[in-house]
Amino acid sequence: MKSNLVITIGRQFGSGGREIGKILAEMLQLNYYDKELIQEASKASGLCPECFERVDEKAPNRFLNALSKGWLSGASGIPSMGEWSDEMIFKVQSDVIRDIAERHSAVIVGRCADYILRDHPRCISVFIHATTDDCVSRIVARNPGVSESEARELTVKRNKVRAAYYNFYTDKVWGDAASYDLCINSSAIGTQAAAQLIAQFIEQRMITKD
Repeated sequence: MKSNLVITIGRQFGSGGREIGKILAEMLQLNYYDKELIQEASKASGLCPECFERVDEKAPNRFLNALSKGWLSGASGIPSMGEWSDEMIFKVQSDVIRDIAERHSAVIVGRCADYILRDHPRCISVFIHATTDDCVSRIVARNPGVSESEARELTVKRNKVRAAYYNFYTDKVWGDAASYDLCINSSAIGTQAAAQLIAQFIEQRMITKD
């Protein structure tokens, strides 16, 4: 029995990665997970969604990490609400991602899913990037109250945060082509064509793997 197909999408802020993921999921009739992972992790852990939103794709707070050392090394017992560190929350979300991959085929956006599923036989990792101008235009378009200068500053800050998060939890480098199966410049071909390119890549990759 073949494993489920899982496509993970890393992306620069404003590059259209989320949109490409949705198009791809509809095209291939796959389940789609982005912010949906927060709700899934909340249900699995009993923690409120805000606990996951607070640390969503952010590198952990060093002070809070100290609280988790005993638990991460195998200490028994369930931590109290105040003892849930960023790393513990990351572990819960990682377990949810593995469970999703076990249950059905899916497109998963961000959250180090490519690294978490690195041993999955049918996981394909994609990274989406774009020119700064295109990222800024997309951010302004979906946030009318944000100016171009604010959007430009936001892209730099969000990308730094995502890179720090990814580089902390994995042994790879965020955005580095060597970290992914496929990297696409959405500015060069657009979101629809990018989704089609990923679908074609998947078809060829699965032929090779199978």
